[in-house]
Amino acid sequence: MTANPNATPNPTILGLWLMFCAAVVYLMIVVGGITRLTQSGLSMVEWAPIMGTLPPIGEVAWLTVFEKYKAFPEYQKVNIGMSLAEFKNIFWWEYGHRVLGRVIGLIYLLPLLYFYTKGLVPKHWRLRLFSLFILGGLQGLMGWYMVQSGLVDVPRVSQYRLTAHLGLALIIFICMFWYALDFLRGERKRDQIQVSSIYLKITSVSVLIVFLMMLSGGFVAGTKAGYIFNTFPTMNGEWVPQQWLAMTPLWRNFFENAITIQFVHRAFAIGVLAVVLTVFLLSIKQNFKTYALIALAIVILQIILGISALLMRVPVALGAAHQAGAVALLASCLFVTHIAHKYK
Repeated sequence: MTANPNATPNPTILGLWLMFCAAVVYLMIVVGGITRLTQSGLSMVEWAPIMGTLPPIGEVAWLTVFEKYKAFPEYQKVNIGMSLAEFKNIFWWEYGHRVLGRVIGLIYLLPLLYFYTKGLVPKHWRLRLFSLFILGGLQGLMGWYMVQSGLVDVPRVSQYRLTAHLGLALIIFICMFWYALDFLRGERKRDQIQVSSIYLKITSVSVLIVFLMMLSGGFVAGTKAGYIFNTFPTMNGEWVPQQWLAMTPLWRNFFENAITIQFVHRAFAIGVLAVVLTVFLLSIKQNFKTYALIALAIVILQIILGISALLMRVPVALGAAHQAGAVALLASCLFVTHIAHKYK
């Protein structure tokens, strides 16, 4: 398979395709959050990348899948006595999550191959775009590696693997979104507005801190830290909970102590607000305040959603909205940062 050497690359169509793929990855992250919130992630105990595309058809097939589920600890220790109808409810969320992953692979790879053969992909972009597909394949493997950690004595996935799975999804989203902006917004405009170096740096920091906050959210989810200390602004009357450094060695508290993990996540929220507010204040002098204001508004909304989810012990709707808001915040910070880099 070779590219057409006489064709002219089309940045607009490549940008729209990548933006669509990024939107589907966004949806994938939200569906993954709902799958976790509904306790559906361990309902499919086998990994069949090809044959697993089809759901159980007929009563016999459903009973077979249900019996396989019964052989694992989640049923035996958490859902003992679950009916087939109840099992179907959690199965469909996990099934939809896995099928959506396969759909993303198809809507990415097939157009990419078409664009490549037609000569629509610039040469210096080919490695990046094909590498991104490989990264998507690794994400599928990471997802199964995560599920395997919950198919053991303790029916709960490892918070380390869960956060790695989330982090890889976010990296894929960041790359797709940034690449899409590269194609859609054209070349850097060095002869127009010049942004200050501090503004350039602080916008990049905003992306980094939002990314880290979302990884922190992965540990919150993996340790169920959102179900404790359901008060705000204090944590059951304390600004700094007494047991936040109870584990030894010290580093374990930040990854395994649910008290510390919730405390750190709250601290990240304050940090994100401070950084994005700084971006907005600096953007006034850079004539980019409209875009930064949108990011600031999303931060405020995201904090409100987070507090509401905490106070109500993370209902599914609020938990899913909080995760969706986090990705929207990441996208808005990426957009502001991309503009800054375009004019540097």
